[in-house]
This record gives sequence, C-alpha cells and structure tokens, in this order.
Amino acid sequence: TSGQVRILKDLSKPIEGQDVIVVEDIIDTGLTLNYLMRYLAERHPASVRVCCLLDKPARRLAEIEIDYRGFTIPDRFVVGYGLDYDERYRNLPYIGVLKPSVYSAPPAD
Repeated sequence: TSGQVRILKDLSKPIEGQDVIVVEDIIDTGLTLNYLMRYLAERHPASVRVCCLLDKPARRLAEIEIDYRGFTIPDRFVVGYGLDYDERYRNLPYIGVLKPSVYSAPPAD
C-alpha cells in the first residue's frame, strides 16, 4: 500500500456508545488499522474490537491489539479467498502462498 489512508465514505450512522468490531482480511504493517482505530475513537464508541482472518506480525510497524484472529502466518505473500496480486488469484477457493518469482518478475506484455 501507499501508506496514505483516505476515507472515501464516512459512517452512515453514529457509533457513540456502541460496541464496534472491525473485521479485516489480513493485518501486516498495521498502519491502516492504526489510523482507523484512532479515527473511530474520535467517535466515542463504547468499545472497538479487531477481528482478522490472517495476522502477519513479522511485518508489524504499528502496535495493534487483535482481539480475534483466524491464523497467524509468516511473512509470505498470500493470495486467494479475496486476496489478490495485481488483480489476479482473488477468486481462488483457498489461501495460498505466491512464489516470489511471480511478483518479482518483470510485467508481461
């Protein structure tokens, strides 16, 4: 990612006093989620919990407390089940590790 966070659509309802759960597919650096947690805290929810399918702690740059995690994974490029590389592999019915030669190769014409 670029490291820049842009909110394209704000919340449609207030969350003040509400319990909130943020659901993520994968958390690696934690920078985007860290921004989002601070953004949500300004709305004064009763609580904010974080749930993720895949947690990649080896790449963490921001301290993030994950309340519910599916799997902790090593620092590998994963695709499938909604995760993609260059708009490909997203529809795989499983999560797999992409070979470095795939994302290190020069683009095909």
